Amino acid sequence: MTIYQELLGEDFQSLHSKLQERYALPIGEPFNGGGTMSKIETGASWLKPFLKLAARWKFLFPENGKDVPFSIKNTCRTLPTGEVQIHWERTFYFEVITRHFNAFMTVDTKRGVVKDYLGEPSLFYSDLKFAVTSEGRIHIRSGPQRIVIGNLEFPIPRLLEGVVTVEEGYDDVREVFTIQVDIRNRIVGRLMAYEGEFKMQTL
Repeated sequence: MTIYQELLGEDFQSLHSKLQERYALPIGEPFNGGGTMSKIETGASWLKPFLKLAARWKFLFPENGKDVPFSIKNTCRTLPTGEVQIHWERTFYFEVITRHFNAFMTVDTKRGVVKDYLGEPSLFYSDLKFAVTSEGRIHIRSGPQRIVIGNLEFPIPRLLEGVVTVEEGYDDVREVFTIQVDIRNRIVGRLMAYEGEFKMQTL
């Protein structure tokens, strides 16, 4: 049982069958996908220095674009502590530069959340709440967040948090996974948003 099956319990069976396959993620058997982001949008121009700095940690980035080639790799592994972790590697191939948006996820069953460490090495932490929609999509929203400095973590005030919503589905007609991501701040508005589609790839 993967962390997502463990977290969602019986609701996991309500996911679209293709999403159940995608999120099963057996240990040592990565999911590889490739596709296109129809649009990638970042926030106000004055945020770009922050986004460019974040890109050094394979986190956010300042570029915008349309029809941007994209790849995703999810790898499930067991940590020395015995905890199961999913490594998320998302790569965006802009014309002049390649950007990454990586994360490490584990599950806290007592609190019913995914523990998401963003960046590589990790720069931010966020609780994530997972749910299944009536259409069989997976819906993710963020919770409390912390900034990570080495082995230290400091809570981020609510007004300064990035409010994250993600929805992933499957289009039976076109036989593609669909993805929509929106990251906002309660004060400055959008930090980053992207949407697109991808297919499973066999490497």
